[in-house]
Amino acid sequence: MTGPRLMRLLFLLWVLALAGPARALDPAALETLAFGDSDERVKAVAAIAADGDPRAAEVLQALAEGEMQSAGRRVLIVRGEHAFDAATGERVALLPEGREDVIANNRLRGAIQAALASLNLLSPDRATRLAAAGALGVKIDEALRPLVRKALAKEADTEIRTLLETAVATIELKGDDKEARLAAIRTLGESAGPSAKTLLLSVAGDPDAEIQGAVQSSLRAVETKLVWGEAAGLLFAGVSLGSILLLAALGLAITYGLMGVINMAHGELIMIGAYTTYVVQNLFRAHAPDAFDWYLVCAVPAAFASSALVGMALERLVIRWLYGRPLETLLATWGISLALIQGVRTIFGAQNVQVENPVWMSGGIQLLSNVVLPWNRIMIIVFAAAVLVLMWALLTRTRLGLFVRGVTQNREMASCVGVHTARVDTLAFGLGAGVAGLAGCALSQIGNVGPDLGQGYIVDSFMVVVFGGVGQLAGTVYAALVLGFANKFLESWSGAVIAKIVVLVFIIFFIQRRPQGLFALKGRAVEA
Repeated sequence: MTGPRLMRLLFLLWVLALAGPARALDPAALETLAFGDSDERVKAVAAIAADGDPRAAEVLQALAEGEMQSAGRRVLIVRGEHAFDAATGERVALLPEGREDVIANNRLRGAIQAALASLNLLSPDRATRLAAAGALGVKIDEALRPLVRKALAKEADTEIRTLLETAVATIELKGDDKEARLAAIRTLGESAGPSAKTLLLSVAGDPDAEIQGAVQSSLRAVETKLVWGEAAGLLFAGVSLGSILLLAALGLAITYGLMGVINMAHGELIMIGAYTTYVVQNLFRAHAPDAFDWYLVCAVPAAFASSALVGMALERLVIRWLYGRPLETLLATWGISLALIQGVRTIFGAQNVQVENPVWMSGGIQLLSNVVLPWNRIMIIVFAAAVLVLMWALLTRTRLGLFVRGVTQNREMASCVGVHTARVDTLAFGLGAGVAGLAGCALSQIGNVGPDLGQGYIVDSFMVVVFGGVGQLAGTVYAALVLGFANKFLESWSGAVIAKIVVLVFIIFFIQRRPQGLFALKGRAVEA
């Protein structure tokens, strides 16, 4: 006997030992399962599962795997040379002659899979019960009502109880008992799920006036909750997009906002950070698989360092010679961006690569029935806030920040008091490039990484910086959030393409009316 079959046999013996000889599956249901027509066999599957016998799962699994046979009107589970009576679980000493296989078609297999999933409602593991309760859906078979009620009577978890109560209401809504139907309608009215609205709409045309009134009342309650859920989802999506735009634009707020350099290669610095994260992920997978879930701890500083080094080299070799010549800087950095894209294609290929989320960033929080907050988006919002605080502290509370602000406001005076302005330029540009690398690290957690990754954010980054006010860190924050909310609101109303166009047109008109942006620079630096 092969290993897997031996393990299944041992499992069967263990289950039969737990079940004991005192209880048997319904012989009539088993007979229908083996010899009935297609509809009768599907109902028998649900009836056997609803009985809640410990051996129900084993019997149904045996049918699905082709291990059920009949000898006359007797139903057996046969594995190799061992056979058991399907009804009682007793071992059959001598295999009968003339046995026939009990065949399960695709429809019956589907019913078996649904019944096996429902049996998980009695599992001791909460996650298993929650998944089984969530999978019941609106097409639950009425024959499973005893099993669902049995699970509901034992369930103490509030979330699972709510799902089970909705499942029972789904069954009773289709019945003939008026009081039970009214109770089911009220139960569905307390739910906030789209499925509850679908079920209520299915009985909205009932001729009974009392049921009609209950349905309308429950529908209003469900629709109100769904509207609040959609609003919460839209709010979260706006904050999420705003945090991504903030990360992408923070580096540009330094290189363009403080230094006045139009860096068209900023998007490629974001791309370098994303590919650095991909490389670190692969190194962890190859050399430290047990610590894979913590690869981001190393990827974050690595992404910052790699982009910062490329940015410093870019400033030293090219941009340093082009200060005060914006057109030449724009053309030069655009050419560098093309070179960086081609270099990445040569090293990693033209196809996108996938960066995997750690376990602690997978899944999400079920805020409402129609709103799930993904953990990776939540972590990016927290990460963007942390980067913003560090940037503010660096620019306002450190010596380097003092030098950067001094050189920005009056380069000649800063040089006269001993500030090495060329070194400050390099460090400031490296800082902005490093922050772009952090943005790439974050973006790798919400989508695939490819050579064209940065191209999708360069225009948005410039819009954020210009809209917020050149040289204003606070303006960058407000602009990112405003544009994030505006994009998501317009997307829900008119689609992504129209939303982009409307936002761009708005920025153009806004800058014409207020060239200094939301927050204008104040002091002698403006007059210089």
